[in-house]
Amino acid sequence: MRLEPITWERLTEAVADRALESKAEDGSAWLRIAVDGAPAAGTATVAGTLAEALRLRGRSVLVVGTGGFLKPASLRYEHGREDADTYYDGWFDTGALWREVFGPLDPGGSGRVLPDLWDPDADRATRSPHVELPPGGVLVAHGPLLLGHWFPFDLTLHVRLSPGALRRRTAADEAWTLPAFERYEHEVAPAGSADVVVRADDPRHPAWNDPWGRDRRDRDDHA
Repeated sequence: MRLEPITWERLTEAVADRALESKAEDGSAWLRIAVDGAPAAGTATVAGTLAEALRLRGRSVLVVGTGGFLKPASLRYEHGREDADTYYDGWFDTGALWREVFGPLDPGGSGRVLPDLWDPDADRATRSPHVELPPGGVLVAHGPLLLGHWFPFDLTLHVRLSPGALRRRTAADEAWTLPAFERYEHEVAPAGSADVVVRADDPRHPAWNDPWGRDRRDRDDHA
């Protein structure tokens, strides 16, 4: 895959522009965007920047992090606190994400989304109120291991770290999760399935696959 240098600002502007041109593939009144990547990749920051770019274009946006949809500690730690396989397929409550986030945004849905469900620090329900996303609004979901669950995303962005960068940038107390991301690479191959791939080994100098040729056109226009 050929990757070209880009700034984060130009990247999110291009994705936001594409979103304005897009319609949900299943006829939904809402657009659903994924920002996928390991915690070390900083997907929350990317999602927030993208959301702001969309709002400046007049779209209502709801940002949802999968960290708010963890399962209770009794289930996450059933096989120990540092079990990579459980982290891979047992930490995140995908059923709740389907029910509380994606279901309401299906065609004919209510648009009433639950922004989070579980507080992992207190290990109890957050009791957050539902948020109504008006038709034409955009959901930006971010977090690790987002792809491969058949979530109905209309646009997917994967923030990629090489194995070496992932090891360097992952906190020492979270290094036990690294085998889960190796498994994710093998089973899901997110760089091959995402619409937009961003290499962020050096977060100051990202590079992307420029799927719509926008960056090349911008350079030609200013040549």
